[in-house]
This record gives sequence, structure tokens and C-alpha cells, in this order.
Amino acid sequence: MSTKTKLITEPGREVTQDACRVCAPLGACLAFKGVEGAVTLLHGSQGCATYIRRYLISHFREPIDVASSSFTEETAVFGGKANLLAGLDNISRQYTPQLIGVATTCLSETIGDDVAAVLRDRVPADPEEKCKVLNVSTPSYSGSHADGFYRAVRSLVSALTEETSEVFTQRLNVFPGMATPADIRWLKSLFKAWGLEAVVLPDYSDTLDGGLWDTYQRIPSGGTSLAAIRGMGGAECSLEFGHALNPADSAAVWLEECRGVKRLLLGAPVGVAASDLFFHRLQALTGRDFPADLSAERGRLIDAYADGHKYVSGKRAAVYGDADLVATLALFLLEIGVTPVVCAAGGPVSAFREVMKGLVPDFEERGMEVLSDVDFDHIEQATARVGVDFMIGSSKGYKAAKRLGVPLVRVGFPIHDRFGAARQRLMGYDGTQRLFDELVNTLLSHTQEATGLGYSYM
Repeated sequence: MSTKTKLITEPGREVTQDACRVCAPLGACLAFKGVEGAVTLLHGSQGCATYIRRYLISHFREPIDVASSSFTEETAVFGGKANLLAGLDNISRQYTPQLIGVATTCLSETIGDDVAAVLRDRVPADPEEKCKVLNVSTPSYSGSHADGFYRAVRSLVSALTEETSEVFTQRLNVFPGMATPADIRWLKSLFKAWGLEAVVLPDYSDTLDGGLWDTYQRIPSGGTSLAAIRGMGGAECSLEFGHALNPADSAAVWLEECRGVKRLLLGAPVGVAASDLFFHRLQALTGRDFPADLSAERGRLIDAYADGHKYVSGKRAAVYGDADLVATLALFLLEIGVTPVVCAAGGPVSAFREVMKGLVPDFEERGMEVLSDVDFDHIEQATARVGVDFMIGSSKGYKAAKRLGVPLVRVGFPIHDRFGAARQRLMGYDGTQRLFDELVNTLLSHTQEATGLGYSYM
């Protein structure tokens, strides 16, 4: 299941040493978990489903079912049509889902299974079956988990959204990207408070961070309803977060081209400047004045920046992970006086350097190195060469940070060695406040441990 990353550590040798990404079908599984009544079926080997369940469960701390067409040696030679059909019938019978999302894996893509044709010609074992079945192509050799996530969201929109001549003002489609459940809950609450009818896709705020069950639920309650997705064509506009999103994988681009729904593209509202822009857009959509409670949150955040400035000003950081998250965090770090001297995207984002140049035109003069399609061996080499005070990204960077002797601020996916990843807030003034506090405290803790001072006024 490892993905191949081009990294030359010796002349003529290409290897991957600790990939800075996870496989594309995992992203599709995450997206489908944000749809009401949905079950994911991976068309490939059982090991793929086991691997993905392990990653998702350890991050979200929730039970997660991922079905598999369970390829064998014979299936890999003669094709997986029979296994796929049997898997679909089994899921329909045992789970009674509203939707089955079929995500392909490297194996089924390599042998050339035509999943779309199989689904088109499929005759369900139960003629009364009302379940919608759709597929998304997610071989890991053509992208990362972020790519799989965006492709699955686009497949949901393109397969389900209906044509309509009606346009409802104050109705908004929202594509937050790989946001945390806590941030999705915040977005839904915010839009409601602003008087907007918002359809957030995907919405796994409950399915991947729900309450305690009395009995096991095969399909957890929550998620964006199929009816809401069908009605996305009647929205006033689509708000999509992202800096490095490929337009070909964008759900909002599809809605604009095929349903005439205007697309508004913003970076995720992390930091004062990005949050200001986000809220100004909401003001323009609603005509409302800026709420007093948000002004108070903004004031507290700026005051915290002033109080913590002496701890972060002039620091150097290495940022890694999904391209969109890296770009978002880089802008936040620059805002607080930290230079992200290494900005590394683990996925194969060919335009990432151009994206960063658009966001930070003088990034080369600042001494920032922008990398894409790299693994942690490459990231560690680049970080050691330029020197940093801390790293920021997922848990997968812990070993590199330890070898470099610098602290790690855990943000993004996956976070396996800390508790509460599903409740990590990043967006808005108060989400940025939490992130800033964690960053400052991580640096203070490292200083205490490195100097042996123990408790002290800092």
C-alpha cells in the first residue's frame, strides 16, 4: 500500500523512506463517511480495507466499517467483477445503506477493471433495492489521500446533483476540504447564526465524532443527506476552501460548469487575515453587520499575538502534509512572525511552487524552500540543512523531529500519538487562538526541557 515518491538519495536510485502521505482510497473513505447512510466498498484486496480502517480508527477513535471486494490471486488475474457484485449485494443486505461508494485501489486499477460498466449493467439481487451506487477512481499511484478525498466529493456532486431553474438566495454550498469534525461543527453553527442555509459536504462531524452508543450502529447517524446533495444546484453560490486544489477534482468547479452555481474559492480561515477575508465574504452574502462576539474574539486573538510575540518572533519552522494545509499553515506562521523555511507537500502537486509564489511572492527572498512529492527522508534532509526551531504537521513527522532535536506541533492527518484529533479546532479567530496557544506552549515546554530549568516564569 505504500506510494512511490521520487527521491534520489544515491545516484540512479529512487526510493520512498517514510511517505509523507497516505493512500488515495483512504481519502475517499473519509469523504463517504460524511454522507448520511453511506458505506464505502474498496474494490481490491482485504489488506487495503484493513490498513485504512486502522488509520482512520486511530485518528478519530471511532468504529469504522470499510467493506472490500476481497481480491484473491485468481481475481487479480481474471478480474474482480464477480467479487464486486457479490460485495454490493452483501452490503445492501446487511447494512441497508442509502448509498454505496465504490473506491478503486491500485490492484483493480492496474488490471483494468471497468467498474463504471459493471455498476451500469448491474442487476441487484433485491429488485426493490433503493440504494444509490457510485464509484470513484482512486489508485494511490496517481495521488495522495487528499486527492482521493476531493475526487470522492466531486463524484458525489456529479452523480447526485439535479438540474434546477430555481436559485435560493441565502443558500450556500460549502466544501471545507479535509476539515476536522470540530471545525465542521463550528462552520454549521456559524452559518446558522448568520441566517444562511448551508449544505456542508462532507459532514462527518457526528459520524466520526459522535456520542456513546447503547448498541452498535452499523451506519452511524449524521452526515449530509442525499436530498441536500441533490439540491446543491439551487444554491446561490458554492464556498470552497483550498489553495492547491486541482480544478479537475473540485466539486465547486463542477457545479459552476454544469449547474451554473457561482464558485467562491478561499483559503481555510486560519489566522487573522484569512478569517477576516472569510467573514467579509459572509457579510457580502448576507448584508449583515460584523457581530460583536466575533469582534471580541478577534481582539483577544490579536492581544494573544502581542503577548506571545517574544516567544515566536524570528523562529524558523518546517511545515509538511497536504498541500492545502501546508499553504494555510505557512500563511499563519508568517502572520505571527515565524518563517516557514521548509514547506513540504507529500502529495504529487506539480503546481505547488507556483501556488506558494502566488501566496508569498517573495518566498525565495525569505529563504523559504518549497517541496512537493517528497517523503520524510527528504523533508528531514532539507530541514537539517537549513535549521529550524520546530516542525508542524501530522504525527508521521515525530521520528524526524526527534532526530533533529526539535519539538513537533501536531496538526492535520493522521494524529495517532495524541488524543482528541477529531476535536482539534483551527478555523476562525477562536480556532486560531487555540492553535497559537498550542504552538507557544510547545516551544515553552521544549525550552524548559532542553535547558533543565524546570518551572520558571517565561
